[in-house]
Amino acid sequence: MEKNKIIFNDIEEIVTLNTTQLESPSIRNDDDEENQTRIRGGSNTSQQRPTNPRSDQCHNNNKFMRSKIIQSLLMISNKIDNMGVETTGIDRVPPYERGTMTKQFWQVAGYWIAATGSLSSMSSFLLGPLVFNLTFRETMTSGMVSMLIGCLVAAYCSTMGPQSGCRQMVTARYLFGWWSVKFVALAAILGVLGWSIVNCVVGGEMLAAISHDKVPISVGIVIVTICSFFVAVFGIKQVLRVETLISIPVIITFTLLYISSSDKFEFINKFHNDTLINDATMRGNWLSFFSLCYSITSTWGSITSDYYILFPEETPKYQVFLLTFLGTAIPTLFVGTLGVLLSSIAMSYPPWMDEYEQHGMGGLLWAGFERWNAFGKFCVVILILSLISNNIINTYSAAFSMQLSSVWATRIPRWFWCIVGTMIYFICAIVGRNHFSTILGNFLPMIGYWISMYFILLVEENEIFRRFFLHLYTKEFPPLSASASALDDKPERFNIHTLKRNHQRKTSRYNWDKWDDYDTLTKGYAATFAFLCGVAGVVVGMAQVYWTGPLARKLGDYGGDIAMWLSMGISGLVFPLCRYWELSHYGR
Repeated sequence: MEKNKIIFNDIEEIVTLNTTQLESPSIRNDDDEENQTRIRGGSNTSQQRPTNPRSDQCHNNNKFMRSKIIQSLLMISNKIDNMGVETTGIDRVPPYERGTMTKQFWQVAGYWIAATGSLSSMSSFLLGPLVFNLTFRETMTSGMVSMLIGCLVAAYCSTMGPQSGCRQMVTARYLFGWWSVKFVALAAILGVLGWSIVNCVVGGEMLAAISHDKVPISVGIVIVTICSFFVAVFGIKQVLRVETLISIPVIITFTLLYISSSDKFEFINKFHNDTLINDATMRGNWLSFFSLCYSITSTWGSITSDYYILFPEETPKYQVFLLTFLGTAIPTLFVGTLGVLLSSIAMSYPPWMDEYEQHGMGGLLWAGFERWNAFGKFCVVILILSLISNNIINTYSAAFSMQLSSVWATRIPRWFWCIVGTMIYFICAIVGRNHFSTILGNFLPMIGYWISMYFILLVEENEIFRRFFLHLYTKEFPPLSASASALDDKPERFNIHTLKRNHQRKTSRYNWDKWDDYDTLTKGYAATFAFLCGVAGVVVGMAQVYWTGPLARKLGDYGGDIAMWLSMGISGLVFPLCRYWELSHYGR
């Protein structure tokens, strides 16, 4: 409650009126009077111009209305706070407020099963045969290899969580600096909200399919949106609990879908693309699908740290890495294979293709369960939980990226940004509800472009500069002055501040206490310049409906998307020299 008062007091300063002044206008200290006079353009000693009483009355009425709005917001915030909603925002979670390793391990393991073993992960694998005209074998080879590479990206990014106690985009401040990280956070927002749009649309398609269009797609969108919001608004502890519970019925239902659809597995290898596309186009489509499936798991790298901030600070990095890698790879492999099976059958079995063309992914799921009649419909409804599960995560993490957008945004409670994010993806889902494959195939691969550049910059920062050039970080780890050492009564080895600094240097090689210190955080010039250079690789290598780069055009009739790998390579080459120059000149 006190925290909410502080937040809204900051807003009250903007309108120059607080609740105390409203209740007792005569109570006013000298500083307030001086500030008010200065704002009006005068001083305490100067003669004031006569004012219009009518104008003053209108001004006072406006101030009164603004104060009433602030009081209402404060009251709402206090009530939500009393309900147990998380209020920490982007603040670092200190080591003494975290849980035990065993408890957090099982919660995060369940979280990954629910998050990655979902329809969101399956949806992209459907496009291999249905959009890119790849056979079952080609789809599995391209999709699964790239998916595992994406898991490596997400796993590496997750190791920043326990050591820092900070959200993923907050740790990016140490790489991009105070200002540039806002643009990176914007890219993360677009990513998670993009997936939320897809989840809402799929939920609507599923209800429309099992009801034979009696329930419109918009109803499913509303259901997924509302359920996702009410869990995400309460905070990470509730999110992890709900995700763990949801994972159990969802995985069981996916297993039942394997069984139910197995009577059509004979159609899997009957689809051949020899007469549909030439060899060059097939290679281009293979590369584009490779990039798409890489994006499925790599984009988790923008938020993975968010769910490890409650782990003990001394948690070994390899344990976090393995938990994330296996937690993303195994469930995604499980549902991805199922998605490839269903879509490959649809390519050679007309009734299933008709369902897909009419109801999208929801129709294909219903086709797989159709022979079980009413129980099959029940199973489809259960799978909607996986969409809600994924949207909970997206809504929760998007709020933190929004808070990074500016100083004033951090002062507004996280639950408010959950509302904003929910409204954005709800409106977009309603508008784009009839364009599922377009959204998924053309927009979401763009998310993989920026995460690839962020990943390579993070690896070089950690494994090159933080490992071999830590002495250049003079702002983050300032050397002890001779005068400071002389004032210490105890030898240096017993100085608690020295011991703490040495511990940070040897373990994480970051001074996480400075996460919000503008004068200590890097300028971000090197990372920003390398990132912009990587964008050039995106422009020449991407293959989308709205733009196909000159290099991508050489790979078949529709091009082949190689933008992720070009952008990663260019950024990785530019960053080291720029970063060394930045550290040498600024010490941060």
